[in-house]
Amino acid sequence: MHLGEKTKELLTNYFPAYQTRTKQLQAVKETEAYFQELQQNKLVESPLKKSVSYSFVTKKNAPFKADPPVAIGESRFLVPWWFQILKEEIKQQILKQKVYSIEEFGGVGDGVTDSTKAFRRALKKGNRKIIIPPGTYLTRELRMPSNTTLVGSGVDQTTIKLHPNAPIGERVVRNKNRLRGNHHLVIKNMTLDWNVERLGNSKTTAKGGTTSSCLTFAHVTYGVIKNIKALNAGLHGVDLTAAYYSYRGDGTRSRLGSKFIWADEIEAVGFGDDGITTHHSDYLLISNSYLHHPSGRAHQKGFSNSNGIEIDDGSSHVILVNNRTEACFGGIEIKAHEESSAASDVQIIGHYSSLDNRSYNFRHIGHHQGDDRPSKTAKGIRGTFLVSINPQPTPLYEESSPRNLVVSAYQGVVINYFVGMTQSSALEKRVGIAIQFRAREVLIAHHVLSGYQEKDTPLYLGKGIQSVTIKKDN
Repeated sequence: MHLGEKTKELLTNYFPAYQTRTKQLQAVKETEAYFQELQQNKLVESPLKKSVSYSFVTKKNAPFKADPPVAIGESRFLVPWWFQILKEEIKQQILKQKVYSIEEFGGVGDGVTDSTKAFRRALKKGNRKIIIPPGTYLTRELRMPSNTTLVGSGVDQTTIKLHPNAPIGERVVRNKNRLRGNHHLVIKNMTLDWNVERLGNSKTTAKGGTTSSCLTFAHVTYGVIKNIKALNAGLHGVDLTAAYYSYRGDGTRSRLGSKFIWADEIEAVGFGDDGITTHHSDYLLISNSYLHHPSGRAHQKGFSNSNGIEIDDGSSHVILVNNRTEACFGGIEIKAHEESSAASDVQIIGHYSSLDNRSYNFRHIGHHQGDDRPSKTAKGIRGTFLVSINPQPTPLYEESSPRNLVVSAYQGVVINYFVGMTQSSALEKRVGIAIQFRAREVLIAHHVLSGYQEKDTPLYLGKGIQSVTIKKDN
């Protein structure tokens, strides 16, 4: 079954309205209406992009730009305003590309032959579409120049696998020029195997930074990643990021980020950190993906912040549609490190979290407790049709208690249509939804929490938390 079809089936069991795109869009518009009515804020038209964005304004904070809700696209898929621009850009470039098979350059998919030189000859300076027949192709890190398409025969047919001699810091595939940037890249229909077995009994699988992932797009404009299985990545399954990370303080971002990227039908399993992660990049769409069962080996044992989807430092205008996570630390984590700007303007439309320790975890580290400086940038999250099934303790992060939803430090958060279920524990007091640590202007509507006992706390509001609205169904 198609990854997205399975997620839709699971979500429809809890939200019958999720069955049709029209009803989905109606709910998203309701979420938008709630977003605009949050107390002590008002939304006004942005002078920069009047037709496509708004500014989220408070008396004490600078304007925050928020994209409009999604629309129904040509194929009945919920898409952002820029989606058609991306599709047209990619279409025009593909028409100009010369088509070759990797076999024409000496590539051999026998799982034994080193095909690195064949891929390098094939990729050359770009403007090529490379067809990869069924087989397992051993290579060192592949680097895609601009205007390049890599097409396999399917995730169960074509595998690109890191060579046994590849060092720990190599990725399976990345774009060629991080500093100058690349554009118009497409990769689809294959498995990317980081070949973690080559490290033997090594406890750590990642070198740091943007290294050690299955696929990295760093400083890429216009990219499509479709029908990819990312297997046992040392760090991330798929990384949508900037050329480098910056930690110059809250309110700053790294330059040279990626933008206009669509990642669709991604399955990531066994990843050392996150299944899909984003940093300092804009206009990203992640859809119909399944991120599950990380190894956590990029971290110290018992302290692994391994998330299915992590929208991290400086990310902005990110839309997640119809995704699923399982057995991760966080299903979806929207966050930032202390010395970086928080991810902002994130829309989640349809997500099914099963057995994740914290299904939905929104936080800005170092900016949420009493003596910390309040976050300047942790603003703007909209979630519609979210399910959290049985959050559980995890060996990934042994000290973390299970939660359906946690909001810390963020302001301007709307969660509309939410189901949280738990299996009550005789040993531990369970908390379902926690709004805490300087979170403010939070609105939750149409929510159901089940499985909690009298000793549990289904909804926890931290000390001093204000401007939280819980809308009751009639």
